[in-house]
Amino acid sequence: MSDDAATGASEASSGGGNGEPQLEEVPRQTKSLTIGAVCKGLQQEFPDISISKIRYLEDQKLLTPRRTPGGYRLYSAADVSRLRTILRLQRDEFLPLAVIRQELAAGRSFDDPPAAAAAGAGGTAGGAAAKPADGARPGAALRRLTLSVRDRGAAYSLDDVVEQTGAEPRLVQELEDFGIVKGEVREGKRYYDETEREIVRAVSELSRYGVAGRNLRVFKSSAEREAALLQQILAPALRSRNPERRKEAVEALENLAAVASHLKHLLLVRDLRKIAK
Repeated sequence: MSDDAATGASEASSGGGNGEPQLEEVPRQTKSLTIGAVCKGLQQEFPDISISKIRYLEDQKLLTPRRTPGGYRLYSAADVSRLRTILRLQRDEFLPLAVIRQELAAGRSFDDPPAAAAAGAGGTAGGAAAKPADGARPGAALRRLTLSVRDRGAAYSLDDVVEQTGAEPRLVQELEDFGIVKGEVREGKRYYDETEREIVRAVSELSRYGVAGRNLRVFKSSAEREAALLQQILAPALRSRNPERRKEAVEALENLAAVASHLKHLLLVRDLRKIAK
């Protein structure tokens, strides 16, 4: 029996009253789930999840679900928890699979996420973010968010950005002057997306060390060069008229961005070690 053929029966036995497994119930499951049931159960948190992606992660030896004599996969609660951890590390921390494999081997899990991380998740415009406790180490307010090249996320007014990041309004204006953030004018009022809000948060942290807007040109230029390189690599697929091929290209773009970000971090750490000697 194939995975897809077994999906319906397992969904009916493992889901709620409407036959679909709810996201919050997946970690507490008592029965094994088919790959289709797992996929449906995670779609609320990971809209781009697909059966083919789960199979790919298995091909990469990141998942090892049990197989029935008929040949189809059955996922235990531990398997689903591991899959969720993998997906969150990809989405929230932009880690390539090789690094995720190391994180899993070291026991990394999102079963019990810290309260600070939950409080840090960006929501709707106007929602106040929790402020770090007094005496917290510099940079403690910074976090990795759910940022995607496909979705700009919620929109935030200047007041929202200032309240949630602790930045001064003049800092936001300075970042606009240097082209670091741009915002978008709607009905005469400027709004910023989640990425720009987090840029303001990061720059606000840097400003504690005397880093001004004019010093950020090096970061902006570096990011523009990297984006141009990735665009060049995937240009034919990104321009494709085939929706499926274009979707795959966008996914590849995010994966390449994760690898490039990790590489840049490693190079920076290597050079900083020289300075610290």
